[in-house]
Amino acid sequence: MTATAKNYLFAQLDELEPQRCPCGWTRRAFATPDNTVATIHYVDIQADARTHYHTKLTEIYLILEGEGFMELDGELIPVKPLSTVLIKPGCRHRALGALKIVNIPVPAFDPHDEHFD
Repeated sequence: MTATAKNYLFAQLDELEPQRCPCGWTRRAFATPDNTVATIHYVDIQADARTHYHTKLTEIYLILEGEGFMELDGELIPVKPLSTVLIKPGCRHRALGALKIVNIPVPAFDPHDEHFD
């Protein structure tokens, strides 16, 4: 009998090790070399969030907690729980405020596709 890989991945976001990112602190699930489809990040936005952009990634933000703003190509958009934003490649962006969000990058997150002006 031959072993087969499972046809799914599972992660418990609150149990993943947080790491620093331009937005604050993130817990990234499914960020493995063999997964190029998508990842999911649980992000605690910090006051020092930096404006950045991606050339290949599209990101979907879902605000879970807090109220604040998304800065999108210089425009401030108010956000609150259950606000969602689709951020296309090339859009300079950052979140402002004490927010907890879910971020879904498509294709999968690539740290080399994080750019700053």
